Amino acid sequence: MTKTMQALVDPTRRKILELLKKKDMPAGEIGKYFSITPPSLSHHLNILKQANLVTYQRKGQELIYSLNLSVFEEVAQTLIKFFRK
Repeated sequence: MTKTMQALVDPTRRKILELLKKKDMPAGEIGKYFSITPPSLSHHLNILKQANLVTYQRKGQELIYSLNLSVFEEVAQTLIKFFRK
């Protein structure tokens, strides 16, 4: 849960998640929405992967990223339990 929260703190990573909420995308397409270098984008994607917020599938040379909704469900359940107490 700590890695998840740390990943969500950054506005760039939150915007990546917003984009992936609409559709699965390769890194190159995600990068079109940012004015950061490809290594910086890769760094943000790696943090999201480590937090299990995104998954990816290799399609030829590309990695196609998508949201891992089960982690979002877990976070939501944890927050609901926290606020009920």
